[in-house]
Amino acid sequence: MNYFVTGGTGFIGKFLLQKLVDRKGTIYVLLRRESKHKLKDLQDRYSNGKRRIKPIYGDLTEPGLGISNNDLKELKGEIDHFFHLAAIYDMKADAESQQKANVEGTRNAVQCAEKLKAGCFHHVSSIAASGMYPGIWQEDMFDEAENLEHPYFRTKHDSEGIVRRECRVPWRVYRPGAVIGHSETGEIDKVDGPYYLFSGLKKLRNLLPPWFPLVGIETGLANIVPVDYVVDAMDYLAHLPDRDGECFHLTNPDHYSMGELINIFADAGHAPRLGMRFDRKIFSFVPSGLSTIVGKLPPVKRLRSALFETLDMPEEAASVFFEYDTRYDSRDTRRALEGSGIEVPRLPSYAATIWDYWERNLDPDLFIDNSLEGNVKDKIVLVTGGSSGIGEAIAHKMAGAGANVLMTARTLENLEAVKTAIEAEGGTAHIYQCDIADMESCDKLVAQVLQDHGHIDILVNNAGRSIRRSIDLSYERFHDFERTMQLNYFGALRLIMGFLPAMSSRKQGQIINISSIGVLGSSPRFSAYVASKAALDAFSRCAGSEFSDRNVHFTTINMPLVRTPMIAPTKLYDYAPALSVDEAMDLIVEAVVHKPRRVATTTGLFMAVANAIAPKFMEIIWNTSYRMFPDSEAAKGIKGGREETKKVEMSSEQLAMAAIMKGVHF
Repeated sequence: MNYFVTGGTGFIGKFLLQKLVDRKGTIYVLLRRESKHKLKDLQDRYSNGKRRIKPIYGDLTEPGLGISNNDLKELKGEIDHFFHLAAIYDMKADAESQQKANVEGTRNAVQCAEKLKAGCFHHVSSIAASGMYPGIWQEDMFDEAENLEHPYFRTKHDSEGIVRRECRVPWRVYRPGAVIGHSETGEIDKVDGPYYLFSGLKKLRNLLPPWFPLVGIETGLANIVPVDYVVDAMDYLAHLPDRDGECFHLTNPDHYSMGELINIFADAGHAPRLGMRFDRKIFSFVPSGLSTIVGKLPPVKRLRSALFETLDMPEEAASVFFEYDTRYDSRDTRRALEGSGIEVPRLPSYAATIWDYWERNLDPDLFIDNSLEGNVKDKIVLVTGGSSGIGEAIAHKMAGAGANVLMTARTLENLEAVKTAIEAEGGTAHIYQCDIADMESCDKLVAQVLQDHGHIDILVNNAGRSIRRSIDLSYERFHDFERTMQLNYFGALRLIMGFLPAMSSRKQGQIINISSIGVLGSSPRFSAYVASKAALDAFSRCAGSEFSDRNVHFTTINMPLVRTPMIAPTKLYDYAPALSVDEAMDLIVEAVVHKPRRVATTTGLFMAVANAIAPKFMEIIWNTSYRMFPDSEAAKGIKGGREETKKVEMSSEQLAMAAIMKGVHF
């Protein structure tokens, strides 16, 4: 028994070939000549593959599949079963491509089968041939299809119509449901259908604990079948006698609502479940015309696009995916399969296998360049305060990843030393002397950098001043607030306003502000410092809203204490938990690679949440720490008092409080 297969290199095709290889005879697989390299992969995939699988070169889009006359002559009358699987199974594909492959390709396959005088033409259709039929779709229904506006639905319906009306050799039609990976291995070749839910579920898993109950809208129905059921059933049904002219629904008797489907895969991926699901009919009071008009408004379209982008789900697929209400009757197929042992496994029994394969092989995050080098190589990065501490570490990190680093600081000699070190490591660095607290100096820096480089890609506002002094000791020191605000807010803002126009016109750029974890809490004795950083944070949030459509990103890093030489003189910091420089650089890398609105440690996020839900409790905690850790002699104005020369002994109570306040600037 000999077979001819189109689409043999596709997902379903490769599994079907395994079933055919297990039978006797030769399998002829249609290949384009430019896809000749795929032949070896196919032959190596199966035992006896080299002996049993033979290539026939042609093209789906050409009349008669473009097969040569010699091949036609050799195979004429020799093909018992002609399997036509080649098609575009993609909701995102453009209408022209789908028309060419699905409709014209099927017509060409039918012509070829007729020329070969094949014994039976097996057409793999889809449940999409029903369109969005509002009810139960039976296996003997075809012309009753409704709502075929989407190109995928229309071309799958039209291609099946060609087989029914034009094919002059005996035929059989198979309509699989949404085909997912193998129920035993999880193997699949691309993300499609229900897999579009996985990225969103993974994001929820990373954000929330699995027990956290979610609320959602119940939408649509899904009919899910694993590929092994589809090919097992197809192989069995194709070889049953006296079944020509029939259509078989290779579907699941269980139709899952979207809420049920989400929860099945949420359990498989250990993500939060939809604990409460509302029927979408609760919105039925909204006139359809009004909802259509609102949906076409530019802000609504942008919000919808942003949502689907976040979920890694194409809008083209989602608009149909969540509105699908057709139920598929497969009773005739199940009767035909009686005694074969072939039946659809229950989705919950193998969902974990499907998830595991996706997460290991197809998760989009696996294919994103999350390296710092991939995101900054050959880009221009300006780091303020680059001559020491965190700024120096950032400059080395960026230059090591291939960035063209520009550094500013007040002391030229220190900048030159860092530049020399970077160049000795093979990096590229340029230095600019600038006092960020001086507006005129900032303006000169902006003008010179734009003259030298034309633009910058990333601005890292790192230069800053921190003052640790209680308000009680600041009544006569208003200048503390002025000079802190001058550098931390106005200086950084001056640079942002200087470089932002070029970023905006190029529709590309990022502003990274090194802020403080204190902004997320209420750190005592840091009122001047935290207020200045909070001002910059607030500006960045507002600016981010204005520039989000211009691909200019604003990222705030709420940096905790970092153990650098700068904090060494303050002996109190010897007892405070602090990040290593490498850990701090991890936050910088996260900011550059993922471009979030905010980067914070888990301690910082905890502080923000605690202050939001239990402000009085946190106020007491902060006040207790304020009373237990006094101002330094320098802060008190004691002549000659220097924090770096005073050894601070901490009591057990103070150490305990330090543990509670982990990650906070003391």
